[in-house]
Amino acid sequence: MDTPFPPFEPDEGQAATRLRDVPIRQLIPNIITLLAICAGLTAIRFGFEGKMDLAIAAVTLAAVLDGVDGRVARFLKSTSRFGAEMDSLADFLNFGVTPAILLYFSHLHTIKTFGWIAVLIYCICACLRLARFNVQLDNPNQPKWKKNFFVGAPAPAGAIVVMLPIYVDLLGLPQSELLDFAILIYVVLIGLLLVSNVPTYSGKNLGSAIPRNLVLPLIIALIVIGSLLISYPWQLLITASVGYLVAIPFGLKYYKSLEIKALNSVEVENQKPARKKAPLKKATKPKN
Repeated sequence: MDTPFPPFEPDEGQAATRLRDVPIRQLIPNIITLLAICAGLTAIRFGFEGKMDLAIAAVTLAAVLDGVDGRVARFLKSTSRFGAEMDSLADFLNFGVTPAILLYFSHLHTIKTFGWIAVLIYCICACLRLARFNVQLDNPNQPKWKKNFFVGAPAPAGAIVVMLPIYVDLLGLPQSELLDFAILIYVVLIGLLLVSNVPTYSGKNLGSAIPRNLVLPLIIALIVIGSLLISYPWQLLITASVGYLVAIPFGLKYYKSLEIKALNSVEVENQKPARKKAPLKKATKPKN
């Protein structure tokens, strides 16, 4: 008897299988992505209720889960096109729609139409950024060194940075209409950063291997960061946001240096003289 639900087929073109044949390891990354979506939706609820501290915590949790699901999928060897598409939808909700709605609830609603236009611009930029990222994944001719950089700011980083006014507000900064117009410009600029061609360092190669002598310091650093996030969350998020924006010019400079190095290596390779083939010796008839 057929079930009322279609079989789970993580990849297009895969032969239809029964639900009980799907290994659990293939479902775990998708469950993590769904939990991230739930966190993003819950953040919108908290923002509507005026609980901005809990809303920021929910968005931060969504960002952590977003960084975990892909690594878990690769570790379990359960990557799929289905999971990649769902991850993009989750990113648009969690890092495009949710931060913009929170900013509108907290600040931009005071300037009404202009504030809503800024929200729309940021959401559209986040959508375009994610679509461009998905297209660039299919580019097989991309040099290896470029894989360490994003084109424009990634959506999770953009979401954390764009909510900087909320962190400052939670520290007790008085609000004003003039300040809200400054926040409007800031939100639009961060949205444009998402779709810009500015290279930003991804840091993907930092987690590939860790030297043995750095394992203990890294664990201690993570404990310190976790403790600061619990004790001084807004100060830490403000520092991280400002630090990320300040680091962009340094990442651009590093990108340019690698680009020049790659161009020089190509020129040196092209200037090498082609090896001449040795002339074929004519066969001589043996003497009698």
